[in-house]
Amino acid sequence: MSWHLGRLAGFDLETTGVDTETDRIVTACVVQCGGGQSTQSATWMADPGIEIPEEAAKVHGVTTEKARAEGRPAAEVVEQVTAALAEVVLAGVPVVAMNASFDLTMLDREARRHGVQPLIDIVGDDLRVIDPRVLDKKIDRFRRGGRKLEDLCRTYRVPLDGAHNADADAIAACRVVWRIGSSFPDLPRVALDDLHARQIEWAREQAEGLADYFRRTPGKEHQADGVRAEWPMVPAPRDGGDQ
Repeated sequence: MSWHLGRLAGFDLETTGVDTETDRIVTACVVQCGGGQSTQSATWMADPGIEIPEEAAKVHGVTTEKARAEGRPAAEVVEQVTAALAEVVLAGVPVVAMNASFDLTMLDREARRHGVQPLIDIVGDDLRVIDPRVLDKKIDRFRRGGRKLEDLCRTYRVPLDGAHNADADAIAACRVVWRIGSSFPDLPRVALDDLHARQIEWAREQAEGLADYFRRTPGKEHQADGVRAEWPMVPAPRDGGDQ
């Protein structure tokens, strides 16, 4: 069976910001869908232990007050999310994550911050990821317009109810992947292991292209150094990063 017709595990985080080394998880979702089985979804809200900036709260709807009142301790959430992902990975289910290097890196840093065994240390080489952003940029390189999840949902005719809600985004990413697999027959012929390996190279090429664009664009040159090419996760700094 092709990877796009089998079981998929959507994964998404909403966070206090976009710096994977210093920002924190606010909400998370791991949803299993497809493969002829019923959909199973698990969601979490964490008290990140720091203030949630107003601009971030406007995106995902969780304020500092709401997180403190309704969220679970951050360490508990990180441990449970990591365990949920480890379970699906070790069962051979690929993780679907839009812009995977952000979400998986964020989870890794949170695990190290809270003394939780990181996902990569549990699953090792068994991790297989499908990133709709990387796939879309490879198969439709010159399409004009944005490449955010909302843009991909419009392009591939996938409904998105509640954008920037972790569970809505996770299931939408899985549906986009299914649409891509159904629309481009060459991709489903690629075995999952090979697809994962190819995405590593595609993501590197895409990052290098973005960095080159920044270098050539007046006023954006400084952004080139911040582009990371590692996928599906940026390795942890040797000093363990921000605590």
